[in-house]
Amino acid sequence: MVDINYGSLTISQGPSLLARARATLRSWRRRIRDRAELARFDERSLRDIGVSPAQARYEIDKPFWRD
Repeated sequence: MVDINYGSLTISQGPSLLARARATLRSWRRRIRDRAELARFDERSLRDIGVSPAQARYEIDKPFWRD
């Protein structure tokens, strides 16, 4: 982040629009990949990680843009 001071006015510049878009796309791809992997788990594997089949189905069915 860049802070620019003009007298009493301070302008903070965060990540660029392009950087935020890239981060969002990476997040979406990770969610798609993680949910696809979760869908391949059998009931025993889900039990091992402490997730019920209903919880797994809820997560798998969410659209990629939802956290």
